[in-house]
Amino acid sequence: MAAYCCQEKLRALLHYNPSSMSIATNLAEIRGRIALAAQRAGRAADEVALMAVCKNHPAEAILEAMSAGQRLFGENRVQEFAGKQAAVAGTEGKFHLIGHLQSNKAAKAAELFDAVDSVDSLKLAERLNEAAARRGRKLDVLLEVNVGGEAAKSGLAEDAPELRRLLEAQERLGNLRICGLMTVPPFTEDAEGARECFRKLRELRDGLRAESGLELRELSMGMSHDFEVAIEEGSTCVRVGTAIFGARPYAAPYEEPR
Repeated sequence: MAAYCCQEKLRALLHYNPSSMSIATNLAEIRGRIALAAQRAGRAADEVALMAVCKNHPAEAILEAMSAGQRLFGENRVQEFAGKQAAVAGTEGKFHLIGHLQSNKAAKAAELFDAVDSVDSLKLAERLNEAAARRGRKLDVLLEVNVGGEAAKSGLAEDAPELRRLLEAQERLGNLRICGLMTVPPFTEDAEGARECFRKLRELRDGLRAESGLELRELSMGMSHDFEVAIEEGSTCVRVGTAIFGARPYAAPYEEPR
């Protein structure tokens, strides 16, 4: 029923043309590259989830990706996804917030998203926990770490006491599940330039797992231009937008491609 609903919405919104398969072709290519990168790293392809980043792309593009079998999506802004939510309601899609979240928007994020992958403060975690509790649900979250130390980016420093405090708070944050870490490394034209950041995040995760006793299975790292390197360094989820949907209709000039 959900798949049928998705197809019907797609036809209505896109005047769906089954011969127009650019997004499907892109998804197939990315999945093939994921499989090869995993093989090089001695990993199984199904250890790596593909998240299609649909920031600044319309609901029509999301539905087209769903018709090609994609189910996991990432959005950067609460308000933007709120405008698309009606079009994707009732489908099998899972939507994660991957952009910076202000604590005053935590309640809306807990309502709209299946997970929040950009938690960077204890205050925000507490707000999300309270909002999830009011809705009677558990919310998966990742802790965002600013491995590159860039002042313009959100995320916790590797050595921030707040990072440890968040993990220590897991026991009392009963409506959150801290599942792992996420990072956005400094942008480099050469994908190899991100390898050190990816390795640092994996090593940090391993250390925090040993300290906290939490599983922290997820490592969300790698985007359109560097996801293969991220997979080689242990990524469990790559966030790919441009390579699936094409160039965004509009984007802030300071933002790196994802």
